[in-house]
Amino acid sequence: MSFSKAQDLIRLARLAAARRVGISLEEICEEFEVAHRTAQRMTEALETTFTGVTWEDGIDRRRRWRVSDPLLERLKPREETAIEALEIAGRAAHSEGRVRHAKALSDMREGLLSRLAPRDALRTEADAEAVLTAMGSVTKPGPRVNFKPMVVEAIIEALRGPFRLRIHYGDPDAPVRIIEPHGLLLGHRSYLVARQPSRGEAILNFRTDRIHAAEALDESFAIAEGFSLDDYANKSFGVFQDPAQYGEVIWRFSPEAAARAAEFQFHPTQVLERTPDGSLLVRFHAAGWLEMAWHLYQWGDKVEVIAPQELHLMVHGHRRSDFGALP
Repeated sequence: MSFSKAQDLIRLARLAAARRVGISLEEICEEFEVAHRTAQRMTEALETTFTGVTWEDGIDRRRRWRVSDPLLERLKPREETAIEALEIAGRAAHSEGRVRHAKALSDMREGLLSRLAPRDALRTEADAEAVLTAMGSVTKPGPRVNFKPMVVEAIIEALRGPFRLRIHYGDPDAPVRIIEPHGLLLGHRSYLVARQPSRGEAILNFRTDRIHAAEALDESFAIAEGFSLDDYANKSFGVFQDPAQYGEVIWRFSPEAAARAAEFQFHPTQVLERTPDGSLLVRFHAAGWLEMAWHLYQWGDKVEVIAPQELHLMVHGHRRSDFGALP
C-alpha cells in the first residue's frame, strides 16, 4: 500500500469513528474525490485493517460504516493544516466583529498546540505563520464597512435562540425596533435578514453597519414556515433583496472575454451558453440591479446586458473600452 493510500485509510477510519451515524460510500466518494468502486475497496481495507468496524443500512437504504477501534486514539495526524485553518477562520471572525467566535477558534488552536511536544509546537507555529503571511486572502484587501463587535455579538446571540432583537437602526435618534432575525448575509455590505412584526410577516433586510445598538431579548419566536436562508440568498445577485427586481437576467460576453467569464460563478443558478460567434450567454434569475451594475462595470465594453431592460439602461452608457485587463 502506498503512503498516500495509507494516509487516506487512516483518515477514513477517523471519519467513520467521529461521525455518529458512520460514513457511506457516497460520502467517501465526495470526501476523497474517488469513484464508487474505489470507495468500495476502501471500505474493504477498513474492515481488514481495523477492529471494531461495523456497518448498518439506514432508512435511506444507504450502508454506513462505523469504527470503534481504540487504537485510533493513538494515531495522531500532524496538526499544521488544522492549526492554519483555525487561525484563518479566527482572523476572519475577528475582522467581521465576531469576537466570541474568534475567541473559541483561538482556544481550539491553543488546545491543538498544547498536545504537541514543545519543539513540534514551535515548528508548527512557525510553519503556520509562514503560510498565513503568504496568504493575502487572510488580510481581505480592499475597502469594507466596519462592524460593531457588540452589535454582531447581540445578533449571534439572537440567532442562536432564536430570540427577538431590539435594535436602533438608521438614524441615531430613530425609534427602537423589535425584529425577529432569520439569518445573516455577509458580503460587500452585510444584511440581517429578519421580520419586523409591526410591519407584518414579510422578510426584510437590515444593513448591519446601520444598526447602532442591539440587544437580544428573552423572547423566543418561530422561524417563518418553510424559510431557507440559502433559497432566500439565491434570489439576489449580491446580498440586497428587492422582489420587484427579481426576474431573468441575461448577459452576453464578447468572444474576447468569453473564456474569462466562463471561469466565474456569477450566480449559483447560472446557465452558460456558447453562441456561434464565440460569445458567452449567462442566464440566471435574481434581483439586485445596483450590485450587478457595480460588477458589470469591471468588464467595460466586453459585456452587454440583454435582460432586464432596466439594468441594460443602467449600465449601457458606462461601458468603457480602455480597461487594460479583465476582472
